[in-house]
Order: sequence, then C-alpha cells, then structure tokens
Amino acid sequence: MRIWKHIKIHLKLLIRFKNDLLSRDFFKFSEEMQHEFVFDYALTISQEIKPGLTFENKLHNIELASKRINRHVLKPNQILSFLKIIGNPNRNFKKSRTLVDGKLKQENGGGMCQVSGIVYQMSLIAGLEILERHNHSVDIYTEETRFAPLGCDATIVYGYKDLRIKNNLPFPVKFEIRIVDNYLHATLFSVKVIEKKELAFESIMDQNFVYVNVFNNDRKLLNQSKYKVVNLE
Repeated sequence: MRIWKHIKIHLKLLIRFKNDLLSRDFFKFSEEMQHEFVFDYALTISQEIKPGLTFENKLHNIELASKRINRHVLKPNQILSFLKIIGNPNRNFKKSRTLVDGKLKQENGGGMCQVSGIVYQMSLIAGLEILERHNHSVDIYTEETRFAPLGCDATIVYGYKDLRIKNNLPFPVKFEIRIVDNYLHATLFSVKVIEKKELAFESIMDQNFVYVNVFNNDRKLLNQSKYKVVNLE
C-alpha cells in the first residue's frame, strides 16, 4: 500500500512537470536571491500560532518552510510555487497535526499550511495573481481557535495540491515570514509602494457546509471556498 502511494505521488509530480513544461510559465518560477534588492516598502500581517499537543514540531515545520520561502524573490511575471520551494515534507520536516481526507492525522509537515495560508492571504491583500490555491475540505475551528479568516487558507498536498502566486506587478517583491513570540508575521517587501486591498468576507451556511466568498474593496470576487463543518477539536 505504501509503495502504491509512493508511485501515485511520483506520477502526479510527473504530470505536473509535463504540464509546466508545455506551458509558457515553465521558466518563470521564482529563484533564490543572488543579490540584494532595495526594498523600500512593506506590507505586514500577523497570525497567532495556536498551541497543541505537537506544538514544538509544528513550530519546527513552520520555521523550516518559512526559511525556504524567505530565500526567494519574485521578479515581474515570476511564479512562487510553494511545492517547488518546500519540496518533499518527508525530508527534514516533523510529524504534527494535519487534515488528511477530512480527518486529523499526524503527518510530516503538519502545521506548514499556516505558512502557505498567510502567504496566500498576503497575496490577496497585495493584489497578486493567484494561479492555484486549494482550501481545506473541512472547517475544524471555532472562532476562539481560528488563526486566519475562513476563506484565506491554502492547503498543500505534495504532488497533488500547490499554492502558486504570480507577481503581476512591474517590480520585484519578496515574502519574508518570521516567528516572534508565537506569532507568525508575513511581510511582503516591494521596490515600489503597493496599494493594500481590504478584504471582505461573506459566509452562507447550511446543515453540513459553509460557503465563503472573499471580495476586495472593489467588490471583485477573489475566491469561493466550500467547507464541511465538523467539530474535530
């Protein structure tokens, strides 16, 4: 069973590689910074890192993912691929809580989706182009335990689900993620000023699901997310 899972992941990676190769964006993925840029402007948001049974492992995973993101710069039209930067979570990441097929499990890289989520939320605020994003299938949080607005999450599944963001601005930008006193701070540095977009959220609930629409201050629909409501806390 484990061998078949390994084969399926590699097949998915191969399909992604083929699709990237055939697309015009194949050579536009972000690169590690080779020289210093002068970033005079910055936008910052913060989220609390909530405590849990595997808190130290979660912190390790968040810090490791953040360090890898921090090494990259996005020039105009370049693409940040979370999976390409982070790589296989079975390498160097520790086991922590994560959602797998709608159920809480202990998996390598657990908790790392808070990094992808805060990068995604910052990208919406900055008006960057979202090429790929997947919300979690289940909303497991209450208002007391939630660390990010519902509709601003971005789940990552190695080989299957990625977060891809394109710098549609005419100047370089750079994400920097830091942990300070159990808070996650995401800063988007830029060469020129970026107009901050205010996000608005609309939620509709039925017996089993919550549907969330996210708009910017021009009432442009940015995303639509659907979550099954299950209290797993």
